[in-house]
Amino acid sequence: MMVVEEERSMEEGLLKLKNLNDTSDCRITACVILSTFVAVCGSFSFGVAVGYTSGAEIGIMQDMGLSIAEFSAFGSFCTLGAAVGALFSGKMAIMLGRRGTMWVSNILCITGWLSIAFAKDVLWLDFGRISSGIGIGLISYVVPVYIAEITPKHVRGTFTFSNQLLQNAGVSMVYFCGNFLDWRMMALLGALPCVIQAIGLFFVPESPRWLAKVGTEKELENSLLRLRGRDADISHEASEIQLMTRMVESDSKSSFSDLFQRKYRHTLVVGIGLMLIQQFSGSAAVISYASTIFRKAGFSVAIGSTMLGLFMIPKAMIGLILVDKWGRRPLLLTSACGMTITSMLLGLAFALQKMQLLPELTPVFTFICVTLYIATYAIGVGGLPWVIMSEIFPINIKVTAGSLVTLASWSSSSIVTYAFNFLFEWSTQGTFYIFGAIGGGALLFIWLLVPETKGLSLEEIQISLTGQPDEISHM
Repeated sequence: MMVVEEERSMEEGLLKLKNLNDTSDCRITACVILSTFVAVCGSFSFGVAVGYTSGAEIGIMQDMGLSIAEFSAFGSFCTLGAAVGALFSGKMAIMLGRRGTMWVSNILCITGWLSIAFAKDVLWLDFGRISSGIGIGLISYVVPVYIAEITPKHVRGTFTFSNQLLQNAGVSMVYFCGNFLDWRMMALLGALPCVIQAIGLFFVPESPRWLAKVGTEKELENSLLRLRGRDADISHEASEIQLMTRMVESDSKSSFSDLFQRKYRHTLVVGIGLMLIQQFSGSAAVISYASTIFRKAGFSVAIGSTMLGLFMIPKAMIGLILVDKWGRRPLLLTSACGMTITSMLLGLAFALQKMQLLPELTPVFTFICVTLYIATYAIGVGGLPWVIMSEIFPINIKVTAGSLVTLASWSSSSIVTYAFNFLFEWSTQGTFYIFGAIGGGALLFIWLLVPETKGLSLEEIQISLTGQPDEISHM
């Protein structure tokens, strides 16, 4: 009888939550915009780190006397460090809060960028790359989670996708500035957004969901008032957050083995699967070594990098605009389809080059395909896995699941980043055929398994995925 009463109470609580959700304040305040901007400053440094090897390759290899193997290792150390950061990202976000975790990431990233900028030998280069990588591993988890937790549901996808927009801005800066700035100066520019974020964090509120979890009710209300406006009625939303936190409190310290229960299997497969698709479809390799691809195709590296730099931000804006209009699934399917086609076309371009057919068209055709590949990547597969990751996991598995998914992303990225140069030497066309085949498998995965979360509150998403009211949460 007690179990029945408890279940009835939980169901009644859910009905109350739905009613509260429908009447909650949905205004976009200046504080929400400022908080999002401060958070995505870290994403800008993330983008600089990802694209850095493309813009700095020639300068570093010449100045430091690096071999291809040493430079490949330098490039992959960032993703290796990010994998280490991913292991601790979820736990740190719970212990220190979202803002505290971003501060730690700033210290690591600034230390790493300064080490690269003033490096005298390869040891300092690698140390700096690993240090900034660990910081980026923390950023990649905490930024989308923080943004998802502070924004109203009707714009949650758009605001969370701004994480991808600023990553693209960072990559764009490296591509553009790499033509006329020294690699040491670019490293200093990579540290600048981290400094801005470290200062800006003093002026933005902590996540109300985290404040509810640690039991500071007054701070929760103050945070919501800052985010929703001083004249807003935050009682409904505060009650919703507190009720959801109480509903999952008994499960909030679940063990790692709980991730593999049947009720969480779908969310875990979706989260990890999307991250593996994001990396093994070749994105990290194409973005990190765009200059290598242009050089191999016979296209001007300076022109190609400049054009890509100018193109990066506008094409990311497409995803930002469409994510809360089209939805997650249509954008993911469109993105994966585009990446598959352009990868196959890149393979064809290099096959024609090898056979010495249409030699005057191959360089331009390669540039167009690389541009279209990055464009289609940016509108979906580039940012939406992080958006979906921030939405689908209940609070009782949020720490372990989020860390595991982030680890999967950076571990696979490290493999792709390190192996690309060797694959490219083995077979230029074969490398892109492999990426295209993985993209084809991605289409099937997204079609069959990935849920649509557009316009749903976080608790509604949890109900649809787990089917049990006591497992839902606001992260």
